[in-house]
Amino acid sequence: MSRARQPPLVTGISPNEGISWTKVTIRGENLGTGPTDLIGLTICGHNCLLTAEWMSASKIVCRVGQAKNDKGDIIVTTKSGGKGTSTVSFKLLKPEKIGILDQSAVWVDEMNYYDMRTDRNKGISPLSLRPANPLGIEIDKGRFPQKDLEALFPGMSADFTSENFSAAWYLIENHSTTSFDQLKTAVVNLKKQANKKNEGSLAYVKGGLSTFFEAQDALSAIHQKLEADGTEKVEGSMTQKLENVLNRASNTADTLFQEVLGRKDKADSTRNALNVLQRFKFLFNLPLNIERNIQKGDYDVVINDYEKAKSLFGKTEVQVFKKYYAEVETRIEALRELLLDKLLETPSTLHDQKRYIRYLSDLHAPGDPAWQCIGAQHQWILQLMHNCKESYVKEQKGKDVFFTVLHSPMLDLDSDVRPSPIGHLSQTASLKRGSSFQSGRDDAWRYKAPQQVVFVEKLTKLVVSQLPNFWKLWISYVNGSLFSETAEKSGQMERSKKNARQRQNDFKKMIQEVMHSLVKLIRGALLPFSLREGESRQYGGWEMKSELSGQWLTHVIQTVRLSSESFTALEIPNDMLQIIQDLILDLRVRCVIVTLKHTAEDIKRLAEKEDWVVDNEGLTSLPSQFQQCIIHSLQSLRTVLDCKPGEASVFQQQKTQEDVCQLSIGIMQVFIDCLEQLSTKPDGDIDTAHLSVDVSSPDLFGSIHEDSSLSSEQRLLIALSNCRYLERHTFLNIAEHFEKHGFQGVEKITQVSMESLKELDQRLFEMYIEFKADPIVGSLEPGIYAGYFDWKDCLVPAG
Repeated sequence: MSRARQPPLVTGISPNEGISWTKVTIRGENLGTGPTDLIGLTICGHNCLLTAEWMSASKIVCRVGQAKNDKGDIIVTTKSGGKGTSTVSFKLLKPEKIGILDQSAVWVDEMNYYDMRTDRNKGISPLSLRPANPLGIEIDKGRFPQKDLEALFPGMSADFTSENFSAAWYLIENHSTTSFDQLKTAVVNLKKQANKKNEGSLAYVKGGLSTFFEAQDALSAIHQKLEADGTEKVEGSMTQKLENVLNRASNTADTLFQEVLGRKDKADSTRNALNVLQRFKFLFNLPLNIERNIQKGDYDVVINDYEKAKSLFGKTEVQVFKKYYAEVETRIEALRELLLDKLLETPSTLHDQKRYIRYLSDLHAPGDPAWQCIGAQHQWILQLMHNCKESYVKEQKGKDVFFTVLHSPMLDLDSDVRPSPIGHLSQTASLKRGSSFQSGRDDAWRYKAPQQVVFVEKLTKLVVSQLPNFWKLWISYVNGSLFSETAEKSGQMERSKKNARQRQNDFKKMIQEVMHSLVKLIRGALLPFSLREGESRQYGGWEMKSELSGQWLTHVIQTVRLSSESFTALEIPNDMLQIIQDLILDLRVRCVIVTLKHTAEDIKRLAEKEDWVVDNEGLTSLPSQFQQCIIHSLQSLRTVLDCKPGEASVFQQQKTQEDVCQLSIGIMQVFIDCLEQLSTKPDGDIDTAHLSVDVSSPDLFGSIHEDSSLSSEQRLLIALSNCRYLERHTFLNIAEHFEKHGFQGVEKITQVSMESLKELDQRLFEMYIEFKADPIVGSLEPGIYAGYFDWKDCLVPAG
C-alpha cells in the first residue's frame, strides 16, 4: 500500500498584498496531484476555488475575492492530503476611490469586478460605486455559514446595491456582534448621508436658480400668449423658448465638465501614445540600432532586424510608421553602398567576398553584386601583372629590384592571400627542382639571376596566388553557394544561377585575358621576337643586352610548368590553358637552340685547351673533351626535352628539326675546323733538323711534353690520329646520345660530319706526305733536269 500523502502546506504567495481581484501565485508543498485533486482554496476567508488554476504540486495561480478579513491565511484543501496549513498570510488592501470630478494623474476607467457565478468581468459605472462601509462603523464579520443565511433569506442578497437587498442579512453578516450604541451611531451616519444628498440636490438647484427663473418666465409668457393669441400662434415661440432653455442647460453642463473631459482626452491621448511607443518601440528604435550595429560591424543583426521590419511595416498605411520605415530604408541603402564598396575593395580574401555578397543578397541589393566582384577581381589581377612588369623594367639598371618590388604595397600578396593547396603545390614542386642554382632560394640567388628570370618568378607567383580565389568565386557563383537560405527562399539563387549560365562566355573571356596577359608578359621578357609590333610596347620594354643562357631558360621553363600544373589543379578547362602550353613549347625550342649555339662557342674554345699530350693510343684529350662537352650539353637539356602531361615534343615542327639538325652539324663542323686550325698552325720556331726524324717512333711521343714545341709534321700526325679516333668512336658515341635524347635527323648529322672529317683527314694526310716528300724531291730535282731531258716525250713506264 502507498504511503498516505502529507497535507498541503503554503509557504509563499506573490504578491503578498493587494486589492480584491488581484492575481496571485501561491507556492508550497503537496498542493495536489492535479486540477481534479484541488477541492478547496481560501484566501483571508474567501473562497477562491472558482478562479484557481492548478499549475503543479508546488504552484497554484488564482484571484483574490472580496475577502471577509483584511489579513488572513491561504488554506489549500486536496482530496489526497486533506485540509492544509499556511506559513504566510495575505493582506487585503482597500482600493482608493477617486470621484468623477477629482483630479488624478491618470484617468480612472470604470471599475471591473469579477463575477464568480458567471466567471467573467462586469463593468460598473463610477456613479454606482458602492461604499465599503455604508454605516460608517467598524465591521465585525460574524461566523454564520453562508448556506444558512441563503436558506434564511431566500431570493435576497446582502449587497446593498442589489434590488433584492436585505438589511437583516447585511446586519447579521457584518454586525452580528455590534453593540446597540454603535448601531445608533450607524443610524446617525445614515441620516447625515441622506441629508448630504438632499443638500447636494438643493445646492444643485441653487446653482442653477437663474436658469429655473428664466424657464419660469418663459412658461409664464407662453401661458399668457396662449390666452391672448391662441395656441397655434404661440407654438413656434414656445418651441424656440424651449430650445433656448435646453441650449443654456447644455452650455452650463459643457462648462461644468469641460475641464474634466479635457483631462480625460489628454490622458487618453497620452496613454495611447505611450502604448504605441511601447508596442512599436522596435520600429522607433530601429534607425539608431542600425547605425550602432553598422559601426560595430554586426551586419547579421542589421539584416535580421531589417527583414523583421519589412515584413511588419513594409506595406503599412500609418503615416508615423511610414516615416520611420522610410528612415530605416535610408539607412539600409547606405549600408548597401558601404557593403558594395567593401566588396569591390582590393585586395580582399575569398571569405570576405563571399560574406559581403551574402549580406548584399539578403538586403536585396539591386544589380548583381557577385558579378561586379568577379569583374573587379579580374581587373585587379590584370593591373597587378602590368604593375609588376613596369616595376621591374624601371628598376632594371643595377638596382635592388627584388627588394623594391617584393616589398611594394601593391605586390606584397603574401600577407593578403590565404595559404591554399595550389600555393603548397608550387612550393613543394619548387623544392624538387634539380639545378644547383635553384636549391638555395636566398637573396644572393636573386642578385645573380637576370632581371627577366626574377620577373617571371614574381609574375607567375602573383597569378598563382590570385587566380585560385578568382576561380573559386566563379564556381561559388555558378552553384549558388554564395547566397543564404533567405535568398534561396526569395528565388534570388535561381536568378543568380540563370545569370551565371548566361555569363559563362564572359567569364571564359576573363580567364583567357588573364592567360594571354601572363603569356605575353613572359614572351615580352624572354621571347620579344615572338610578339607583334603593337604588342611590344605594352608587354615588352626590356633592355636585351644578351640572350639568356640555356640554364636560365631551363629554370624559367620549370617555373612556367609549375604554374600550368597549378592552373590544371583548379580544373580550368584545357582549351583555356593551351596558350600556356604553346608558350612552354616555344621556350623549350628556344632553350634547345640557345644551348646548341652556346655549345658551339664552347667547342670553338677547345682549341685553347689543346696541350698536345699524347697517351698510349696516340691521342690527345681533345676528342674526349669534345665528347664530354656535347654530352653535358645534352644532359642539361634532359628536363627540357622530356614531355610533361599535355606537352608536345620539341621536335614536332619540321622547322625545329631542320634548325636543330643544322646546329648539330655546325657543332661537329666547328670541332673539325678546330682540328684543322690546330694542325696547320704556323710555327716560326720549327727546327728543320727534326724534319727527317721518324715521328712514328714511340720514343718521340714519349719525349713530347706540354712545354715542348712540336713540328708541323708532329701536329699533323697527332691530328690524323685524333681524326681516326673521332671517325671510329667519338662521332658514333655522340650519334647515340643524340638518338637517346630524341634528336631528329641523326643519320644526316653523322653522315655530313663523317664526310667533313674524312675530307679533313685526306687534306692532313696529303699535307703530311708533302712534308715528308719535300726533302727527297729537293735532292732529286736538280739531277732530273740536268741533261735538259724532256720528260714529256718519255713513254710512260708499263712495267
